[in-house]
Amino acid sequence: MLTPKTRRHTLPDGHKLYTKTWIPTTTPHALLLFVHGFSDHINSYYTLFPTLACRGIQSHAFDQRGWGRSVQTPSQRGLTGPTATVLNDISSIIDSLLATAASMSVPVFLMGHSMGGAEVLQWAARGPSDMRSQIRGYVAESPYLTLHTSAQPRRMIAIAGRLAAKVLPKRQMVQKLQPRWLCRDPAVCKKWEDDELCHDTGTLEGLAGMMDRGAELNCDRIVVEDEKSFWIGHGSGDRVTSFESSKQWFGRLKAKDKEFKEYPGWFHKLHAEPGEDKITFANDVAGWILARANIQRTQALSEPQSKL
Repeated sequence: MLTPKTRRHTLPDGHKLYTKTWIPTTTPHALLLFVHGFSDHINSYYTLFPTLACRGIQSHAFDQRGWGRSVQTPSQRGLTGPTATVLNDISSIIDSLLATAASMSVPVFLMGHSMGGAEVLQWAARGPSDMRSQIRGYVAESPYLTLHTSAQPRRMIAIAGRLAAKVLPKRQMVQKLQPRWLCRDPAVCKKWEDDELCHDTGTLEGLAGMMDRGAELNCDRIVVEDEKSFWIGHGSGDRVTSFESSKQWFGRLKAKDKEFKEYPGWFHKLHAEPGEDKITFANDVAGWILARANIQRTQALSEPQSKL
């Protein structure tokens, strides 16, 4: 039986992040670092990490600065800092894991969901070169390149928000998501809505940075390395982030080893979709990672016998 390990990771500025690790019961074949999305935290990803661990992928995740159990007081909600801080936090976690991966002789992968998906792709382009050279591949689930057309703010509102962020960067603002569009499972939507850690609160600086990170990728102002491997998964029924933007960005991606997986009709949280769908998604991710971790094909394609 898997027993996750929790701890606190201390950042260079002294801020402490809540982290959790799912360790396989057998020798790991790969190590994965996961970056969560907006108004989310790592304990709301259901069977994703246990399923990956059952496939031999040691999974590490952390509540980002301003989110989940990394928040100590209400004034810290959404206080992510600018993009440089967001990417530096990811680098700090990666740096702490590289020695572990080296000691196990396993490759390292980086995965993110929604806001975290865009952050992972940004890090793939802008992270420290010595660290990027040690990452085998990148996985983005429903990445936030642009919002779905029905969720996009008016242009003038977006411009005003960016200007206000320069004057009052730490000003908190609630950016309410529509629970019903997160997942096709009503119970998951209800649980998210009732979760106090999913507080929908950003800062003007953080919200502007989130929009800008996606825009930079979507407009190709930030270009990722083409020698790395990339997997993008997106549901065509997603009404939070844009499926079309992900597909178009993938089409422009020059990487030789890349895969785009469409989930017809699925919503935003692929990892929480109803019934066996969430297991299917987790196994798709696991299969892609294991195939690039030089595991025999029979192992890479095997399914866990027990449903978590």
